[in-house]
Amino acid sequence: MTSQPVNKECRVALAGLGGVGRATATLLLSRRERYRALFGVDVHLVAACGSRAGVASAEGLEAEDLDHLEEGQTGPAFIATSGADVLIEAGPSDFRTGGPGLPYLRDALTTGRDVIVISKGALVHDGAGLSALAQASGSLMKLSGATAAALPTIDLLQYNLAGCEVLAIEGILNATTNFLLDAMIGRGISFDAALKEAQAAGFAETDPRNDVEGWDTACKLLILANFGLDAGLTIEGMQVSGIDRLSEEQINDWRAQGLVPKLIGHLRKDNGTFHAGVEVRALPPSDPLALVTGKNKAVRITTDLMGEVLAMGCGSEPRATAAAALKDFEHILAKRFG
Repeated sequence: MTSQPVNKECRVALAGLGGVGRATATLLLSRRERYRALFGVDVHLVAACGSRAGVASAEGLEAEDLDHLEEGQTGPAFIATSGADVLIEAGPSDFRTGGPGLPYLRDALTTGRDVIVISKGALVHDGAGLSALAQASGSLMKLSGATAAALPTIDLLQYNLAGCEVLAIEGILNATTNFLLDAMIGRGISFDAALKEAQAAGFAETDPRNDVEGWDTACKLLILANFGLDAGLTIEGMQVSGIDRLSEEQINDWRAQGLVPKLIGHLRKDNGTFHAGVEVRALPPSDPLALVTGKNKAVRITTDLMGEVLAMGCGSEPRATAAAALKDFEHILAKRFG
């Protein structure tokens, strides 16, 4: 890798210090030489905060500094004071209120900071408002981490399929529910037993309702449709059902028929209008989506000119989501410093 002369700086702030936030910070700091070589930019993590505490340094933080947080050092004003050029928002997600990420994103976009969004809540709650703020200030807003992370989705729409009309999207966008259905249909274990396995392995939430009731899938699909296709969807306008009410009899019936149930987020364009929802579909084993097992995810996009495009993928969390966010960061560096 040929190094470029380093005469530029990019200051990054991180809001959210859960597993994904800390993985993002660690990976960012490990890639500083890469950023110097590719873009001629010195990248500094100048602030990081959780819900109650944080830490900042104008000279740049190191990984060990994240273990020495100061109470009260948090909130949009704390981030603004750091002088960051880019905000990575990785906090908890609440699509019903947009919090806690919404005020961080509104402040950053209003003041011209570029943002990388990992949590989905603010994008679902007020995606149109955030887009308007970004357009007014000239900020870049990237959101790979909020649209199935390591599985390429938003990039397919914004780059790879540019110039095509997207007619339909079908996706297995939630790893937890795919694992649960796979265990129930493949190994014949109960929903409760499969959920305990997933929780013990650390990839199912203690409160799994957003996953198993279909809301996580709905949020990802809505963000993908609105930011990738300008679909203008609302969460209230989507028909959403999950896997939480599937009976043992239904699972046994599908197994006997040789069908493979999957929780599918689906979108279709009819006469210029988008319709979207989430439901369990029992697929024939010949369907490529039926072959997506375990914690894997997939998306199938049908277009007018390029036909069907199918992507499948899985990565070890939380590093996979962190890597998706830092892919967005490299796009920002290329735009701002390339």
